[in-house]
Amino acid sequence: MNKWVSLCLYSLLMAASSAVIACGFQLFLIPEGLLSGGISGVAMVAGYITGWNIGWLYFALNVPILLWGLKVLGRRFIVYSIVSVASTSLSMQVIPVLDLTDEPLLAAVFGGVLVGTGTAVALRYGGSSGGFDIIASIISRYRDLPVGILIFFLNSAVVIALIFYNRNWDPALYSMLSIFVTGKVIDAVHTPHRKVTAFIVTNRTEELAARLLQMPRGVTILKTRGGFTSAERDMLMTVTTRYELAELRKLVRTLDPKAFVNIVQTVDVIGEFRGRSAR
Repeated sequence: MNKWVSLCLYSLLMAASSAVIACGFQLFLIPEGLLSGGISGVAMVAGYITGWNIGWLYFALNVPILLWGLKVLGRRFIVYSIVSVASTSLSMQVIPVLDLTDEPLLAAVFGGVLVGTGTAVALRYGGSSGGFDIIASIISRYRDLPVGILIFFLNSAVVIALIFYNRNWDPALYSMLSIFVTGKVIDAVHTPHRKVTAFIVTNRTEELAARLLQMPRGVTILKTRGGFTSAERDMLMTVTTRYELAELRKLVRTLDPKAFVNIVQTVDVIGEFRGRSAR
């Protein structure tokens, strides 16, 4: 019963965050002909060129990426992502395109804030807004590549496409501002670092270590002794990505609700970052 209640609550959170994203699209970015980042930006460019419904384009473009993620990332993350993508597309059919401001600077900033807030909430609770988030999750799981740089280049390609379409730099520059604001809001609400280190003090060492290795992530087991109780316990240290942080939280809460977890920012990792099963 608790599992189904949790699933329903998280799905409602995904739907609510999707409505916020849709508001950013329909009330600020689309009326001014601006772009968001990721697959939504691709859908917007395609919609501006063809006149097709951007919401349904956004859904259609995400379908193959979601199917790819289902094979690689697991059911829970993708189910929440499907809920998020579908809810965003449906919300865009309900929320009308309204030109709330004639100032593109305000549209870029407030649109970026709304899209970033909705995306951060989705990431925080174990889902995503689809598109480049899922691609980044797959890449960060199997290759220790600079995902942020990769996403930057993908977004840049979308913005360049808008320049060729409009023959005007202004919408492209405002779109870049919106994408920047979105990223900063995600960093503020979720986590600013793409890699984090988790220190987990637990009595369920073997179970937790085995599940962490399946993610796949390496685990270091350290012997510790409590300063107050003098009780000896194990501490697991593992480096993961912010895309997997929600999965890590749920895993620890499920296997050992009494575990003490400290998550710290990781600036860089030198050495092998992937787990054995990822090789």
